[in-house]
Formats: sequence, C-alpha cells, structure tokens
Amino acid sequence: MEFNLRPYQNEAVTSVLRKWQEHRKLLLVLPTGSGKTIVFSKIIESLVGMNVRCLILAHRDELIRQAQDKLLLSTGIDSAIEKASETALGSLYKVTVGSVQSLMREKRLNRFAPDYYGAIIVDETHRILADGYQRILKYFNGAMVLGVTATPGRSDKQNLGKFFDELAYEYSIRDAIKDGWLCKIEAETMPIDIDMSSVKTTAGDYNVGGVGNAIEPYLAQIADKMAEHVLGKKILVFLPLIRTSKLMEGLLRERGFNPCHIDGKSTDRKEILEMYHQNRYDVLLNSMLLTEGYDQPDVDCVVVLRPTQSRSLYCQMIGRGTRICEGKDSLLILDFLWNSEKHNLCHPASLIAEKEETARIMTEKAKKGGRAGLMDMELGAMNDVAAQREDTLAEYLKANSRRKGKKIDPMAFGILVGDENITEYEAVMGWETANVTPKQAEILAKNGFDPTMMNKGQASKVLDGVFKRMNNDMASVKQVMLLQRFGRRDFSTMKFKEASELITRIKNNNWSADFRNENK
Repeated sequence: MEFNLRPYQNEAVTSVLRKWQEHRKLLLVLPTGSGKTIVFSKIIESLVGMNVRCLILAHRDELIRQAQDKLLLSTGIDSAIEKASETALGSLYKVTVGSVQSLMREKRLNRFAPDYYGAIIVDETHRILADGYQRILKYFNGAMVLGVTATPGRSDKQNLGKFFDELAYEYSIRDAIKDGWLCKIEAETMPIDIDMSSVKTTAGDYNVGGVGNAIEPYLAQIADKMAEHVLGKKILVFLPLIRTSKLMEGLLRERGFNPCHIDGKSTDRKEILEMYHQNRYDVLLNSMLLTEGYDQPDVDCVVVLRPTQSRSLYCQMIGRGTRICEGKDSLLILDFLWNSEKHNLCHPASLIAEKEETARIMTEKAKKGGRAGLMDMELGAMNDVAAQREDTLAEYLKANSRRKGKKIDPMAFGILVGDENITEYEAVMGWETANVTPKQAEILAKNGFDPTMMNKGQASKVLDGVFKRMNNDMASVKQVMLLQRFGRRDFSTMKFKEASELITRIKNNNWSADFRNENK
C-alpha cells in the first residue's frame, strides 16, 4: 500500500533494516506524536515481504487495537490478536499483536514453537526490562527485536542499553519541533512552592500516595492560577490519585471551567473522551490513565500535577499535547515550584535538554517567572554552557601550547568544531565500553588522536565527526588543530579551502597570525 513517510520516518525504517544485519536487538527512539506506530508498521511490511513472521507486543488493549488498526491503514496488512480468548495459532496472518499479560503465561507461551516469530516489535519499550517482557523475549530468543520508545533521558538509555545491542535511530523532540512536525512548546512557572520533602520514593519514582497527600493543600491555589492563566484553553491535567483528580475537578468547576474527570473505572470513558473531543469539556483530568496511546491534537495546555523523576514518563504526559493541529500555535506547560531534594525531578527543560547542566540552567531561569519558548530557553542555557566550555578550552590550550607532539584531545576538538556528539558523549550501549577496534585505532592515529585514551563508543563518535567534516569539505582535524595554535577558535562552519588559504597566509607571513578580530 502506498503511504508517504516523512523524511525522518523513512530514515528510521532504512536504518533499522540495515542495522539488523549487524545487531539482533535494536532500539528506536522517536518522540510522542511523531508516528512511531507508522514507522514500525512500515518495518513490518518489509519483513513480511521477506516472509518473516512478526509479533508486536503491547501491554494495554488500547495500544493493541491501535497497532492493529495503524498497521492495516498504513500497509494493508491485517494481523491476528493474541489476547484472552483470541489467538494467532492457526491464523494465516504473518503478524500478531500480542498482549504481554497473556503471552507471559508459561502455558500460553508453550503453545508456540520458540522459533515461531522471526521479529518482535516492543511498543513502549521503557517497560522491556520487566519480568513479563523478559520471559517472552527469552522464550523467542532467536527473534530479532526492535524496541520503540519516546525520547528517553540519558539514564533511561543507559538502562535500556543493558538489553539492546544498538541505538538504530533517534529523532529528538527538538528536531521534530524545528522541522515543523510537532508544535512549539512554551512553559510558564507558577509561583506556588509545593513542599515535596516528605514524599518517599517507590521503585525509582515518587510514591503516588505521598504525592497526592503533598499536593492536596495546594489544589485551590493551583486552580486559582489556572483560572488566571489558562481559562479558555483546551487543557489536559495529570494527577497522582483518583481522589486528587476528583477534588481538582470540583475546584476548577467553581472557577468557571467545564472540567471532567476520567479514570480506569469510568464506565463512560468513550463518551467522556468524545465530549472532550467535541469541546463540550475544556479540561480533562486523569490519574495517569492517558499517558500512553491517547491522541487529541488540539490539546494546547498540559498541567502535570504528578511530579516525576522519569524523563520517559514526563515526555509521555507532555507528548499528549505536542501534536500539530489547525488553529493551534503552540503548547503551553504550566510548571510549579516543586520543593524537593531530588535533583532529577523533571521540568519542561527535561523535554529537550540533553545535558543535565543545560536543563538545570533552564529551570533556574524559568523560576524567575514569565512565559518562554523552550527552544529559546535552551539556546540561552546552551550559550551559558558553551561559555563555560570556552573557559575550559582556553585553559587546556594554554597548558598544551608549548608541548610538541601532543596527541589531540577529543574534547578540545569537539569544542572547536562545535560537535556536541563528541563533547556530550557518554556510553549508552554496552558495546560502547569495549576497546577500540584495530581499524578505529589506525584511523584515529592517522588523524592525531590517541586511541588508547578512548573506548569504542567515543571513538565511533569522534570518527563520525571526522568523516562528516570530510564529506562536507570542512576543515580537517589537522587544519583545525594547526589554526587554533594561531588563535583561531571557531571551526563549526569553516571549509577545507578556507582553512588552506588561512594556513598559506600564515606560512607566507613567517608563521605569524592574529585571528582575534576574525573569530565568529
């Protein structure tokens, strides 16, 4: 079936199919609202064309039905369901959408041959390390695996790196906004200092009961601020408990909103969602029910009253409002002053800032109040971080200026050429911590680096940067390191030809130059 993919979706499909030739377990990272289901559906289409039987794993009925529907819509391929009384056994379909809760049962698994599936797609992959998922994946241990998840934080990636062999492709929320596939995001910090100091942590995140007790005394103030700032918007509110959600519903109604609470026990869930879709409700409150698989593009305000330390969970909540929609210019996030000793508490900055230092600076500046676009906030914070790096670079260059034969420091090179993949590098996948390969060592040495000072992952990032510059006719490593000795500092856009001309000028000037007025 003809279905036009967006450029990044096409790149993702191509990258996964190519990297499966080298690695069996791949991770695919795409932000909420960017069409993850469409991407893995097109991957499945290619696999079915190669006569590979595929299993899609999901943990909720809504996600199971959604995957089945989008697979059929985008590829024309129908699928069997493995859930409760439904089974794929005896089906002629090459694709199964399976419930984790059903398939994890030993009796059910044993009905299948261990080689029954050649490929397994795991939706919402941040759950993959749970026992149920692992039981299924170990049973079908010969299958290729693709985990699909929304943008995780670095610690989440490192956690997933314990299972996956390679990150096949990543498209960030920052790039999706910049390219126009997701809407702009604005954030406004509300001056309500919510005391979270007594809330304990359970299974790596705040205990929901404790959060509920902590925020209840502030709900009236929060409702007042919402009436002041977002009355008239289409709002989605996440709360820790059903009790707090219902309390907030009443408070908002008193302040002129037309709100509605929904939870897993609501018998009229479909009716409520339809009425919200038709704008008969302007606020939809839920106790963590709508974090996955919910799509309402015209939501233009998200209020997170369930603070979390999980970037993946935070991205999922905010992601319910990042889709583009006619008449919608941006998404507004109301953020509150969560007074907590936990430094990894997620704020709007957590959505796009890759580095913790950048997120910290963004969050501190946001506390001063006012509404600001996240991209502008990040740019300002990154400039602050870049200034700090410049100081570090200056110290390094000064300390090494008189040492001949010194090997190139990859961090210094990364700063000089503006390559964050080098300067921000931290190992994620297990293979990255291995020693450099002989081929990597040979190429690194030729370019002036010391391969014994890197692991395989860092070497890969450095070489990617070197080859990218080479392919784009940018100044070479040796040109960069030579010119910096004469005071040049910015090589992010310098071409090879320009560098050659500068070196010729320096040589003709008796190896003397001053670039202080030429630096950009």
